[in-house]
Amino acid sequence: MLITELSERTGTPAATIKYYVRENLLPAGDRVGGNRTEYTDEHERRLRLIRAMLEVGKLSIAAVRTVLDALDEPDAPVVHAFDAAQQAVSRSAVPDVAPPTAPALDRVDALIARAGWHDCDDNIGRGIAAQVIDAFDNAGFPLPDAYLDSYAAAARLQAEADLDTVGTLPDPARMTELVVVGTVLGDSLALGLRRMAQAVVTNERRMP
Repeated sequence: MLITELSERTGTPAATIKYYVRENLLPAGDRVGGNRTEYTDEHERRLRLIRAMLEVGKLSIAAVRTVLDALDEPDAPVVHAFDAAQQAVSRSAVPDVAPPTAPALDRVDALIARAGWHDCDDNIGRGIAAQVIDAFDNAGFPLPDAYLDSYAAAARLQAEADLDTVGTLPDPARMTELVVVGTVLGDSLALGLRRMAQAVVTNERRMP
């Protein structure tokens, strides 16, 4: 397809497509003579992935490039792309605040132990969770262990849903792409559902 058709099919202006090519997010099309450049269904799929990460996931151009580079590594395991997506999403979403305190990290480690989780020492989520605990403490609302345990249980269910869905795809390349999409967009999905659930529970309990 020509760039005009790619633009129509994805709702992306031609100038934006060319920008993504210049930024090494989207592979260049094939020149077929003169100013004519042809694109394929793979370009369309990659373009939709880029837009999802930028527009819904709110990643920066640099973060999207990092994730796509991980996707494009030949024979790279799914876990590699998963880690790249986690790092990119987390760094884009978390404000630049003070590092977590040692007591907060201790509480997160205790939570990890209670949940029976393993290999979390180097995960970026450990520091994020500790920063949130510090923020609650500083606001005058220290979090009880039961609150943290409930959040951990809900997070486990979400993670299992993510990987169960990935496991239904027979193509390793598509599995890797879904890991990235699910990581980037899953946070937004969780946010939307949590907002609705809060309103529902508030009404059910008739809270003032």
